[in-house]
Amino acid sequence: MQLTVWTYEGPPHIGAMRVATAMSGLHYVLHSPQGDTYADLLFTMIERRAARPPVTYTTFQAQDLGRDTAAIFKDAVAAAYERFRPQAMIVGASCTAELIQDDPGGLAKALALPIPVIPLELPAYQKKENWGASETLYRLVRALSGPPPTADAPPRGEGRRPLCNILGPTALGFRHRDDLIEIRKILDGLGIDVNVVVPLGATPADLGRLGEADFNVVLYPEIARAAAQYLEKTFRQPFVDTVPIGVNATIRFVEAVAALAGVDPAPTLAGAPSRLPWYSRSVDSTYLTGKRVFIFGDATHALAAARIAATELGFKVVGLGTYTREFAREVRAEAALHGIEGLICDDYLDVEAAIQASQAELVLGTQMERHIAKRLGIPCAVISAPIHVQDFPARHSPQMGFEGANVLFDTFVHPLMMGLEEHLLGMFREDTEFHDGVGPSHLGGLPRAIAEATVQAPMESPPTPAPAPILLDAAVASTAASWAPEAEKELRKIPFFVRGKARSNTEKFARERALPLITVETLYDAKAHFGR
Repeated sequence: MQLTVWTYEGPPHIGAMRVATAMSGLHYVLHSPQGDTYADLLFTMIERRAARPPVTYTTFQAQDLGRDTAAIFKDAVAAAYERFRPQAMIVGASCTAELIQDDPGGLAKALALPIPVIPLELPAYQKKENWGASETLYRLVRALSGPPPTADAPPRGEGRRPLCNILGPTALGFRHRDDLIEIRKILDGLGIDVNVVVPLGATPADLGRLGEADFNVVLYPEIARAAAQYLEKTFRQPFVDTVPIGVNATIRFVEAVAALAGVDPAPTLAGAPSRLPWYSRSVDSTYLTGKRVFIFGDATHALAAARIAATELGFKVVGLGTYTREFAREVRAEAALHGIEGLICDDYLDVEAAIQASQAELVLGTQMERHIAKRLGIPCAVISAPIHVQDFPARHSPQMGFEGANVLFDTFVHPLMMGLEEHLLGMFREDTEFHDGVGPSHLGGLPRAIAEATVQAPMESPPTPAPAPILLDAAVASTAASWAPEAEKELRKIPFFVRGKARSNTEKFARERALPLITVETLYDAKAHFGR
């Protein structure tokens, strides 16, 4: 184990909570010590749900470890059933309770409750949150979807529109609620009905109808691919796992779904324009061409962001990684297409070092990368969980579908535009005409009394703040020359999107010449040297 300030994923029981919280009529009994109820805040304070998760914690204390903790668990299961009367229950242990090996599944089975009770075995010290959500959904589908069809069962699909299930949206998911709205619109436009959405909004009884669909749509492979594979094997239901994030991917998604359903995709594709392709072809988009972007997040969103950045916006992907180790192969394969090595890690310090080394001009990542980019002075947009409350907007803000492509267009482009504006403001902050102490130029016709008062008591310009220190790479910090204050100030005048390159080139120039101090002259000598 490793102590850390931040973590990209919680333990697997958090993934199970995401599935349970997304559903109705399902209750989760979690064998856990006092203090594990912190997880409720993820849903009520971060996601801003109106109700707490349907979870009962045993909350045993240290003094209980010398007694029968198994009895505590059995009492909690019985009390939860009597209080909530759910259609089904899932039971399991948190990472701490896993160590005492009380066997929640066996204990719950001994109670002989009149409802399905599905045990979860979630190894907290080997697996993480997304795997826990995937395993929980798989176990629920396997237990509640019913027996496979018999050989003499009547064929599906006669006399009705094509029917599909949507698999994957959960509670605490990044824009899952809004993505689902967009996908429903696309399917309806294709003439396809939705049978069941699992787990978001489903009940255990709904899972019993999964086998009625013609095929399945997997929106988030980390969560739903295992369940889709089981349904394919058991009910002979094919599935589409093309993630419709970005214009090109949405087109491929529509075509794949239409092929399974036997419908014509042309009307849907013709009637769903996006502004992203238009902007990419416009004159203004030349500002974006070749921008260096570093991408990190869960596999679904990181892979989609890399393809959009490279093929739809003309960025250069200089870093691509994920913390979802189960999808390392896919991420490495995509990174190879961009001529880079995929970063598979869950240590934010390693991610920060990779961002610095890439000399990126834009970071697309999680809330952790947002903090990292802020320290490094690089624009950043959040495109993946883990996320904070501001990434659960009350407004409709999807990532998927053609409207999601519009949202992503804003998400990717605005940080660069605002970053340029901030650079220009900083560049002219000390100008004699535009500094902070000068009144607005559009208010030139001041009343005489104000003008005379201004002459008698001229406004003093505020003191110029000291420039922020220049961050040096750890590998060269011990041998790098120090920066003179005047040189630091001059470096800040270089646009942010090439400042990192200018800094590294100047430090290399100084090291090669054994210069102990980087002055303004050194900065310009280095510029001339590397500009040849």
